[in-house]
Amino acid sequence: MTLRLKSILADAAIKQGALAKAVGLSRPALNALINHNQLPRGLARDSVDRLITQYLKNHGADYGRWNEEEPPCANTAAPDSPQLTTTDEEEQMLLRKHSLTPQARRHFQLAGDPFADPVTAEEVFLSSDIRYVRESVYQTARHGGFIAVVGESGSGKSTLREELTDRIHREEVPIILIEPYVLAMESNDQVGKTLKSQHIAESIMAGVSPLTKLKNSPEQRFKQLHEALRDSARAGHSHALLIEEAHALPLATLKHLKRFRELKDGLRPLLSVILIGQPELGAKLSEHNPEVREVVQRIEVITMQPLDSELENYLSFRFKRLGMPLNKIIETAAIEALRKKLTPARGVGSLLYPQAIHNALAAAMNRAADLGAPVVSKQLVEAA
Repeated sequence: MTLRLKSILADAAIKQGALAKAVGLSRPALNALINHNQLPRGLARDSVDRLITQYLKNHGADYGRWNEEEPPCANTAAPDSPQLTTTDEEEQMLLRKHSLTPQARRHFQLAGDPFADPVTAEEVFLSSDIRYVRESVYQTARHGGFIAVVGESGSGKSTLREELTDRIHREEVPIILIEPYVLAMESNDQVGKTLKSQHIAESIMAGVSPLTKLKNSPEQRFKQLHEALRDSARAGHSHALLIEEAHALPLATLKHLKRFRELKDGLRPLLSVILIGQPELGAKLSEHNPEVREVVQRIEVITMQPLDSELENYLSFRFKRLGMPLNKIIETAAIEALRKKLTPARGVGSLLYPQAIHNALAAAMNRAADLGAPVVSKQLVEAA
């Protein structure tokens, strides 16, 4: 499979990044599929294969037998274990965690960590794209809807959820936010625990009517749930079900969420649904996936964008929190070097998300402190 798909993409001048985006996979997930014939847990292989086949077909590529296993060479012994190799694209994605050292903080005279998670609403950076996602989530929670927010690891999805909770409490809005625990959630019961509709129902009842004893019969329990939501809505509450790590939801649960959304009091919907997950969630919710067509036709999918045009504003915001002008930390040329470092070539796409930016700049600042450099230069960014 590896050589065949790579060859097909090369012959058709299709970039791997373009294919990953089109089928809703993260770039590491597509690399794992191409190089090691593996997909992350929770993704239906048949669905992904169909999406790739359709994309190849639409772009005039030779799609006929791309996903068949390639026979081993007759005079080559099979390896004892898979030989894992890392492509340049994968290397770019594997940005190791870097934290500012105490020496670097003293060197740059920083009273705190500029890359620390925000603890107040004023510490949340809001670009136009982030503001749109934030408001979409808030309006869905307040007025109803069915949306999925998809973003790369480190793009700020958890901050989005935390800020929503903080805003509801801060503005004293009558929204009951229901968040099922997903600590051990996996897409199948062989590797973890799947989140089923009954677990969601229990979470809703715990949030809406915590003192009510649940009925034993599933039919009676769901009727009880409907009545509890209705009574709570008539008392003036809105209800929002928010599921983080939603890329690990099994397809059956995704389909059941549509039925939760259909609970109404007359014409008034009783429950909005907000899903937050990595790009694999986008693959599950692809319009080419017939297994969840009822959901796809009703859900709005929003993708969190990288900070491409907002890099300097974002960095200025981060250091302004500590009373430090950005030009005391990093040269203008170094900012462009950082942008280039996190925008790999060959169509892989931008990695300019908060966590990757933090890791790359923290590494350069640590090196600058070790060398005694007054500010981060272009060369230090490139070498870090």
